[in-house]
Amino acid sequence: MHIKEIFKTSSTTFSFEFMPPKTDEAAEQLITTVDELQQLHPSFVSVTYGAGGSTRQRTNDLVVRLKTETSCDPIPHITCVCHSQEDIATILQRYAAHGISNVMALGGDIPRKLGSYDRSQDAYRYAADLVRAIRKFNLSGAHPHPQGFGIGVAGYPEGHPATPNRLVEMDYLKAKVDEGADYIVTQLFFDNHDFYDFRERCELAGIQVPVLAGIMPVVTEEGMRRMSQLALGIRIPAKLLRAVKRAQGDDDYVRKVGVQWATEQCRDLLDNKVNGIHFYTFNRSNATREVYASLGVKDSRALAG
Repeated sequence: MHIKEIFKTSSTTFSFEFMPPKTDEAAEQLITTVDELQQLHPSFVSVTYGAGGSTRQRTNDLVVRLKTETSCDPIPHITCVCHSQEDIATILQRYAAHGISNVMALGGDIPRKLGSYDRSQDAYRYAADLVRAIRKFNLSGAHPHPQGFGIGVAGYPEGHPATPNRLVEMDYLKAKVDEGADYIVTQLFFDNHDFYDFRERCELAGIQVPVLAGIMPVVTEEGMRRMSQLALGIRIPAKLLRAVKRAQGDDDYVRKVGVQWATEQCRDLLDNKVNGIHFYTFNRSNATREVYASLGVKDSRALAG
């Protein structure tokens, strides 16, 4: 279903993000996770894309499998880094042929193994350029849906480290929307005040597309530290750090702290009429399902009407 149609039928969307598995064992674990989470009837699920397209084929295969074998509506990530116009066109054509309705357009990161890779080799330097290319594909009539692909882009409530100037950063986000983005999914955050401030700044900038909140339940202290490194320097509130510290390294207690924190975030977001909640699952379902249960939700459709 095109993302615009999803937003018309759901006052609040609920979605999950998966990563393409690297091994056969991880693939089976992921399928188990998908089986468990699709029972919550998410509005859609997204599938990440490795740096420089390093997991391109795995992402493509997983997206097609989700589309054909599950009830989930998959939204694949596409990045600019290390791709020619022909690469992007091939990816879009394959997804269109399989009836994929939406994509997530991202700038992407340079793979570590490439070191000083020259971005001038890329057909598209910024996410706004990629959005423009996808919109051109849509206008060509190459997609079976009359509107073509729905297009999502990323937003950063705490700021993007590559753009310290927050005013310029908002200009870049506005450029992505002006080029044709239909919605924004935020980087994960742990303090809702950051999200509300970001949402208000979007309004002030004239950005009128839905903004979905990225939520990640903490499940281990090590995982929290690793995510802080990977997620562009997210801020961990002192209250959350203090609660994790009280758990004294006991993963079961840390998980309970993380689930409780994420539950309170979600409850507050729902009370403040968030457009959608996007869960970063890291291919595990337990913590997300516990958040749903703590919110009193057996089926996300109960809150999406």
